[in-house]
Order: sequence, then structure tokens, then C-alpha cells
Amino acid sequence: MLNNLFEPVTKLKGVGPKTAAALESLSIYSVYDLLFYFPYRYDDLEMIPLDQLNDGQKVLLKGIVATEPFVSRFGYKKSRLSFKLRIDHDIIMVNFFNQPWLKNQLEVGKEVAVYGKYNLAKQSLSGFKFVAAKNEESSLSPVYPVNRHIKQKKLVELIKLALAQKNELMDIVPENIRQKYRLMNDQELVEKMHEPKSPNEAKLAKRSAIFREFFIFQIQLALLTMRPQGRLGTAKKYDLNEIKKLTATLPFELSDDQKKVVNEIFADLHREKQMRRLLQGDVGSGKTVVAVFAIYAAITAGYQAALMVPTEILANQHFGKIAELLRPFGVRIALLTSSTKAMEKREIYRELADGTLNVVIGTHALIQPSLKFKNLGLVIIDEQHRFGVNQRQKLMIKGENPDLLAMTATPIPRTLALTAYGEMDVSEIRHLPAGRKPIVSEWVTSTHLDQVLAKIKEQLSQGFQIYVVTPLIEESENIDLKNAKELCLKLQSYFNHEKVVLLHGQMSGEDKDQIMTDFSEGNIDILVATSVIEVGVDVPNANMMVIFDADRFGLSQLHQLRGRIGRGRTESFCYFVADPKTDIGKKRMEIISSTSNGFKLSEEDLKLRGQGDLFGKAQSGIPEFRLGDLVNDYNTMVVAQNVARQLVKADPDLMENSALKEVVDYSQKVKEID
Repeated sequence: MLNNLFEPVTKLKGVGPKTAAALESLSIYSVYDLLFYFPYRYDDLEMIPLDQLNDGQKVLLKGIVATEPFVSRFGYKKSRLSFKLRIDHDIIMVNFFNQPWLKNQLEVGKEVAVYGKYNLAKQSLSGFKFVAAKNEESSLSPVYPVNRHIKQKKLVELIKLALAQKNELMDIVPENIRQKYRLMNDQELVEKMHEPKSPNEAKLAKRSAIFREFFIFQIQLALLTMRPQGRLGTAKKYDLNEIKKLTATLPFELSDDQKKVVNEIFADLHREKQMRRLLQGDVGSGKTVVAVFAIYAAITAGYQAALMVPTEILANQHFGKIAELLRPFGVRIALLTSSTKAMEKREIYRELADGTLNVVIGTHALIQPSLKFKNLGLVIIDEQHRFGVNQRQKLMIKGENPDLLAMTATPIPRTLALTAYGEMDVSEIRHLPAGRKPIVSEWVTSTHLDQVLAKIKEQLSQGFQIYVVTPLIEESENIDLKNAKELCLKLQSYFNHEKVVLLHGQMSGEDKDQIMTDFSEGNIDILVATSVIEVGVDVPNANMMVIFDADRFGLSQLHQLRGRIGRGRTESFCYFVADPKTDIGKKRMEIISSTSNGFKLSEEDLKLRGQGDLFGKAQSGIPEFRLGDLVNDYNTMVVAQNVARQLVKADPDLMENSALKEVVDYSQKVKEID
């Protein structure tokens, strides 16, 4: 019924393959996607008299170009376009920075409308854009998220074309729900999101659009979990005697938290319902050992297991640890990454297919279509926030409804986890293993760098190794940060008797592995790195970390980085070098240096910054929403979850709401493409 709206954007007049490809970079594939691609803000283009303006106010000014426009250049790719604008009897200076091409749109004596920021003292305007004749009904101008592939103006034109078809929209949120929560129907919210007549109208439309977005997401989760066929699994009759033998070989006793989680997993494995469990555990809390118990239980029940991780460094590390624990029991384990040689890869493929291999540990290499398992019964995803739902699903379909254990060292508050990961049961390891000493953490400004260098010298003299972390690889023209290459050279000069080596994400997997091997074996004294070391690196002799420009990282990322140390039995030290300019920046430095509890940090991070900073845009395990925010709009998400579950319970196949079924199916297709 909505087929016309789901047709490719090339059906619109003037949209060819090149424009379609540009739109795809924004995940816009159809007319429907254009209709629901909403502004992230609105510029108020209401004209205000000059004598009523405040300093720094954003405003639209209309006047006559009074002088010939002039472009002056300064610095690399920097320019200023200047001209005088006559507004009645007043003259103001207008400046456009780094947009020299706008000169062609100016002619002395012609009227123009300029939107920009007003400087009261200088009686000047820093222009953002020229504005065409505005819609007399509204002074609000929508501003959309764009990228280098497509310009704002072109996107606005295409959305206007799409709006001509908005009458073909059919409501997907049931009418009784819309009435109960005072929500707009789909046609109304689309119209008022793109062309609001007032800020209040835009606000009400956004409220409805956020609910709709959450509702679609929660319907998808409910279909996954509440349909009888959604969670069918096979009871795994594991060998408890073999499990006891594994427990006896451990060089340590499991913590109470670890025992509790292992028992929860074993109970899941025994059921005929597919396990979907999320294990949240702080950095270094012992999640890997829990995974080993799950793997061995599945193997003793006659199944294969797969462990997928985001980086080759982490894959190598897991392989070493798990092989050490399970090989004595005759378990056959393979490592599969993009660096695996062709001949070895063919052998792994063959042995997974015939069942000779019990466990495979790897990166995205595990989701290649040609990789087959004989009897995959358990899938484990580590640092699962680094993987999208569809990547996870590509591994899951290689087995017959295998059990799923997802693990993360980026914990989020339990209430939020239960909503965001609505299809999963949540387990937590909150306490570190016995014997771990807390990491001594300190925030220092760059003026106190001498004391940090002295501490590095002291630790080196005792035979320990050091991590030094920085946000950038090379200099950025726009951001003044300590780049890794420059920092490495300076440290090599300062510590000229020690081996100082650089590691960053743009290196080949082979080079990164070699450097990490050298560091693990004690052949490198100071490792200068970008956040490539954030996940999974485990070198017990590295007991000190210095993070430069620490305020540029999120709290949870800083905590992940800090988790690379404190893995031995000696006291460890982490220095956060930062000169934050904002109150929030200072607050974050105070928090990270005062606590090492990841759960507490995640709650503080949520309070300070919302979900974006906590999870990062590139980390897709937590669902990304165009409008909604899991923190600020949490109550809306809970309502959407309850409504979706009730609807799916009453109508498991969405037979009574064909429009909703079409939208859900289409949304799933788009996710698969993305």
C-alpha cells in the first residue's frame, strides 16, 4: 500500500545515479526516506530591526548591497568575503568566511537577505548564508544533517519534491495510541517537521516523530522475541563432570559475580529457548573466563562455538587465553582474521564444516558467506557495541538458532540496557577479581608535565612498561592536539636510552600485531598509541598510562583505555593530561580521576552528555536514532516498548496493521543495506 513511497529516489524528477549515490551516503534510498529525513534544527529567519538586536544574536537582515564585494585571503584555504549592506539609513559590514564563491551572487544596488550572527560593537554581521524569499507563513528555515557528498540546498529541493507525495502516507501508530498520548498522524508530523509555522509546532511534531521512531524499533524487537518462533532453541545437555575438571584447573577461584553469571548462562543453555544474554562487566572484571565456561559447556554438549571480536589485536589475545585454558581438554581452536593466510584459511573453513574444529575466534572474517559450520550452537560477541545488529545476525544464521552471549566492557545503567537491548536478558559482573589493586588516577594540566615525565622515568627504572595515548595520528590544521607522530619523536628524544614505538589504527594488521607482540614480550618500553589500544590489550607488565588531551575523549573511552593497565599484581598509575576550557570538560576530568567504577562512570557520562558521547557515533550495537535520545527521551522509549509488546502479543504477524508491517519490513531492508 506504501509501495510508491518505497520506490527509489531516482523516480523523482532530476535525480540521477550521481545524486542517488550521494543520498545513499545519508542512508536515503527512497521517497519515504526523504520524507522521514528530518531537520536537526531550525533557523529563525524573522527580520528584526537593527536597534532591537542583541550582541551575538542570530538574525536575518535584508538590505541593498552598497559596495563592491571584496575577497581577502589569509592562511591556507582561508578567506573573507566583505561588503557593506545598506538597511534603510544604516550601513553594516557583512563578512563571509571561507565562502569566496558567494561573491558571484552579489551585485551593487541589488537587494539581498543574509542570515548570520550580529556583532553589536562593530555593527557587523558574520554571514552564514544568503536566504531566498521566505515563506510568508513561517520564519523557520529547516537545517538538515548533510555531508560532503550533498549540499543543503539540493537536499531541501528534493525533500520539497517528496512532500508532494505525503498524502500517500498511512498511519502506523494505532489511532487509540495517538489519541491517548496526543500524537500527530504521519502526514501531519512529516509536514510540520519539514515546514513548521512556529517553534511550538516544530516541538510537538518532533515529540510525535520521536515516539514513531522508538515505536518502529520496539516493534522489531518484539517481533524478534515474542513470536513463538523468535526464540526457539535447543536444550544443550552439557557434561557437568567436564565442567568441574575445567574449574579445578583454574589458577584462581571465580568471583561471586562470575559464579552467578556462569549459573545464569548454564540455566539458559539447558532450556529449549534460545539464549540471548548481554553480559556487562567492567574493564578487567573477568568476562573472558565466563565465556570460556559457556564455550566448553556447548562443546561438551556436542556443539561448536564462535567468538567474534572487533579487532585483530583482541582476537589474538582471546585466542591465546582461551587456547591455554581449553587445549588441555582436547578442544581444537582456530584463529581467523583478515591476516590469516589463504592456505590456513581454507583448512579452517574445511575443519569448521566437517566439525573437526570446536571453536573459532575471529573478527568480521567470521561473517563471510562462504564460511560454514557443521553444528554451531553458541555465538559470543565481545565488545558487542562495536557491531551492528545485522553483523551479529550474519553470524547467528550460520547455526540452527544458536545461543547468543554478547559481552561489553562499556556498561550502561541496567534500566537503560533492558530498554535498549529489549530482546536480551542482562547479566552483570560488578566486582573485580580478588588481588587486583586499584589504579592510582590523577588529572594534571600540561603545566605539570614534568612530574609525569619523572614518574615515567621512575617506572621504567623499575622495569615496567608505559602506554602513552593521544587522540590524533598527525597534525590537524583545525585542532591543536598532541599528535601521535610528533609526541613519539619527542619521547624518543627525551628517553633516548629506551625503546619508544608508535602504534596507530592506519597501520596494517600485520604491523600492529608485530608491535603488540614486541610490547607483550617486553621488547618495547614506551608504546605511543591512538585509541586503537582501547579494547582488549592485556600486558601485565605495563603498569602506567599517560593520556594526552584527555578531555577530548568520552568518559567511558577513557575508562576503557585505563583498563589496559592494572592487570598485574603491582600498583598502577594513570595520568590524564588535559587543559579543559569548559565546566563540563573539567567535571569529566574530576570524575574520571576520582572513580574507577565503570557502572558509576557510565551513569555520570549519561548525566553529562547523553547517549552520544557514551557510545560514540561509530559504535552501532546501541541503536542509533535520528531524533530520539535514549537518555533524554527514556520515558518515551518505555511507553513505546509497552505499546509495541501489547500490539505484537495481540497480533504477532501484524495482519491488522498492513502499513506498519510494510514499514517494519522496509526498515529491516535498509538496515541490511547500511
